Amino acid sequence: LTRAGAGSDYVSAFVDSTKQPLDRSKTYKLHIPPNPPVKDFWAATIYDTQTRSQLQTSQPFPTIGSQTEGIKKNADGSCDIYFGPKPPKGFENNWLETIPGKGWFSVFRMYGPLQPWIDKNWRPSEIELVE
Repeated sequence: LTRAGAGSDYVSAFVDSTKQPLDRSKTYKLHIPPNPPVKDFWAATIYDTQTRSQLQTSQPFPTIGSQTEGIKKNADGSCDIYFGPKPPKGFENNWLETIPGKGWFSVFRMYGPLQPWIDKNWRPSEIELVE
């Protein structure tokens, strides 16, 4: 990226914060700090490791982001995205379904990323095991 607010930028995660492969039967959390530095929007999407297509689940679109209706924010303006076979109670709108027996990985996208993203001063957390 050379110009803030233009284009898009992506990061992928295939392992959790302890460098262990993502276990499709467990629940994980991705913490999005407050004030994502983006002109347009951000989104986290999950993909099938075999097909590299979006993971086919009961959800019509396996993606959550700044344009998701009903996403629950924390008191400081941050938010947590959950990945797992069942939604954590109270965080159904912040949850992406995984399928036991199906591998997955996540891509975090910034559309119109601003300077703090480009300079790597703002980043989401690593994907952390919850259970």
